Amino acid sequence: MYRRYLLSALILVVLVAACRRPNAADYVTETLDIDGVTRTYHIHFPPEFSKTDAAPLVLALHGGGGQGLKFNQSTADTLIPAAEAQGVVLVFPEGIDNQWCDGRSEHLADDRNCEDVDDLAFLSAVIDHMIADYGVDPASVYATGISNGGFMSVRLAVDLTDKIAAVAPVAAQLSVALADAAPSQPISVMIVNGTDDPIVPFDGGEVRLFDFSRSRGEILSTEETIERFRGYDGCATTPDVVELPDSDAEDGTAVTIETYTGCANNTEVVLVRVVGGGHTWPGGQPYLSPKLVGVVSQEINASELILDFFLDHAR
Repeated sequence: MYRRYLLSALILVVLVAACRRPNAADYVTETLDIDGVTRTYHIHFPPEFSKTDAAPLVLALHGGGGQGLKFNQSTADTLIPAAEAQGVVLVFPEGIDNQWCDGRSEHLADDRNCEDVDDLAFLSAVIDHMIADYGVDPASVYATGISNGGFMSVRLAVDLTDKIAAVAPVAAQLSVALADAAPSQPISVMIVNGTDDPIVPFDGGEVRLFDFSRSRGEILSTEETIERFRGYDGCATTPDVVELPDSDAEDGTAVTIETYTGCANNTEVVLVRVVGGGHTWPGGQPYLSPKLVGVVSQEINASELILDFFLDHAR
């Protein structure tokens, strides 16, 4: 349970585990035809997986310009070990042109048209196939992702609520394009955002890769996004707040976890506020200079925290 994670973090903060890096043999790659477009996704099964056990399923959505097969690597190889330890099936879908149609049309390449490529239909079909072909639990389907993938997981929370029990976007929040949309039913949400993200501003505004680059769409603030989902779920107005101890004095970050309870259908809304964190996966590894993307917090293992949260929130 993710509450056990919080309790243990007060005693001993979970550090990034030393784990092997998976290769192509660790995945089963499959394709689907979506309106004449071939779409690809990669499946990683936990040890001793059985179709008869109704395992949980997590969609892990790469960031813009990323690849599904490299997602785990970007987490410093923490996501797959966390999933294996919990018996979770991971699916790493591939976006067309390494992008997702997350509701912000401005972030797409000039020749990309979301009317021609339906990511929502693709991810919905992936869920259906995983249930039909591998017996995953339809009440325990979740989505996470970073940046463009995080924004796509927020879109799934709004537009695919009937199939998704919880989402955990990292470095992402509600875009203005989705601000007036609402989930069809209560859904659990955990947002993991750095307060010093130089690309996706914590306080909302325009998403820009660099100060001088074009806008990639306007977004709500992290706190406004939390408030929207708190309202959708009918949660208490005041969160339970836990400040985690500073386990890495050199990374320049601190973590506060704010949990809104009392929500409908046993859902919860959680903000993981990474003070000083950047456009990065906490517990992950730097992929560009901190001058460009900000600091990677090592105060938490986001992979473990997110999966613990998911497994606490089946439909």
